Amino acid sequence: MNSRQEQLLHAYHAISEELASLTGLKELLDRILRISREVFHFDNAVIRLLRADGQALEVAASYGYSDCAVLGPLRLEQGIMGQVARSGRPMLVTDVRHCAAYYPGIPGACCALTVPMLAHDRLVGVFNVESTRPAAFAPEDIEPLMTVATQAAVAIENIRLLERERQLARRYQKLCEFNDRIIQSVNLGIYTLDTDLRVTSWNRRMEALSGCSAAEVLHQPLLELFPVLIQEGFDCRLQQVLQTRQAEKLQLVHYNLRGERRVQKRKLAPLLDGDQLLGLVVIVEDITEFKGLLDQMIQSEKLAEVGRLAAGIAHEINNPLTVLGYCAEVLERDDPLPAQCEYLARIRSEVERLQHLTGGLLGFARAGQGQRQRLALAPLCDQVLSLLDYRLQRGRIALQRHYGVIAPVWGDVNPLKQLLMNLVVNAVQAMPDGGRLGVHLRSRRGGVELVVCDSGAGIAHAQLERIFDPFFTTKKEGEGTGLGLYLCRQIARDHGGRLWLRSRVGRGSQFHLWLPAAEEDMPPCA
Repeated sequence: MNSRQEQLLHAYHAISEELASLTGLKELLDRILRISREVFHFDNAVIRLLRADGQALEVAASYGYSDCAVLGPLRLEQGIMGQVARSGRPMLVTDVRHCAAYYPGIPGACCALTVPMLAHDRLVGVFNVESTRPAAFAPEDIEPLMTVATQAAVAIENIRLLERERQLARRYQKLCEFNDRIIQSVNLGIYTLDTDLRVTSWNRRMEALSGCSAAEVLHQPLLELFPVLIQEGFDCRLQQVLQTRQAEKLQLVHYNLRGERRVQKRKLAPLLDGDQLLGLVVIVEDITEFKGLLDQMIQSEKLAEVGRLAAGIAHEINNPLTVLGYCAEVLERDDPLPAQCEYLARIRSEVERLQHLTGGLLGFARAGQGQRQRLALAPLCDQVLSLLDYRLQRGRIALQRHYGVIAPVWGDVNPLKQLLMNLVVNAVQAMPDGGRLGVHLRSRRGGVELVVCDSGAGIAHAQLERIFDPFFTTKKEGEGTGLGLYLCRQIARDHGGRLWLRSRVGRGSQFHLWLPAAEEDMPPCA
């Protein structure tokens, strides 16, 4: 083996190593030029690559040129390099001086060899080497340079393919990040499951709804994390979607890990990759607040209708009561017997009591105009308690009331009646087996304090901070919307007052309402 062959083998081996290690196009081509010069001993060299539109050759790497003007784009119809690119065959020019039209602006060049750079029979570019020595390149140099050019072409294609893959990976990563931001930002709980019902994704809204972070649930069996889903029959719906590959939706009452009662809409859809079933997508919409507002609106409409009905009944009852009272008065004028006087007095007393009760119903049902006035709380309390008298007796609840000497307050009659009625009804519901209800009025710190206390089971300390939150309730399902105490606090605040609770488990509860006293020149609360 002669020295030239050894140099070629060394060059091929070096270029192969470069192909395996380099991933940057410019760095690779510069390295190929340096290795090739050790074999072919050229003075100038240029590697031109075919432009994407296939109309011109552009310089990708060069060696030895001092005039940058010769390194501009070259159209395919120009010069020897354009001819090699069009034909795909190498060309050796032993005397460049006789081909000046093909090599303009390259003074001193005597010999040139140009070969196409082919990768899988597809033109990638051309490799041109030049020397100032006559006959520096011979026909036997064509095949070695073609081999180098082919290796370079394959490397260029690999690098371009790798760069395209990197661009696609970056685009895919950006798309995934964008999709993840959307999923994390929406006000819907979204999570995915594999076919074994293990959690594969869990967005921030699901963390808030469930009380579990993504790190706690990822790759864990959903039904083991939340056994309550089995009680709700949700596991059957999941299996049905997996079997039928048909989306489903449902609405149910759900208790999360914090024990909170939530009303949710859920949509289940198969997660597909073409025809392959990967798992499930579950979308959770929490409609607890909306459902609570809707229930409250319906309840308000029912109460309004009941109020109108009660007012009509009270008005109709008042008519015969008036007649009965008048008849008793007429009979008393006819000198009745002593026994008859006792019965007539009793009739008059019961008629007056019924008229007082119907008057309270009319007052409670009458739509107010939101006007503030000076009010005495004691008569207002008596009116509300008289309306609830039958409920107290039926519930075996002993009523204890104590009214101290208190100042009037500025207030709107109907909202304050609603507030007091809510507090009393809550107290009654807290004593299902009977007990003691206390209603007390006293002066305190420039105002009037109303205390409604019961001997019920009391409220746990952990729930005290949330008892006035909207839609939070300690009652059984169907017994309340969780808005009563929230509205009571709003009414108290609207009147410039405060409402708070003291309670101990097993010792009952005390609701305290403080309202500012009405001075003579004090304007109504806004």
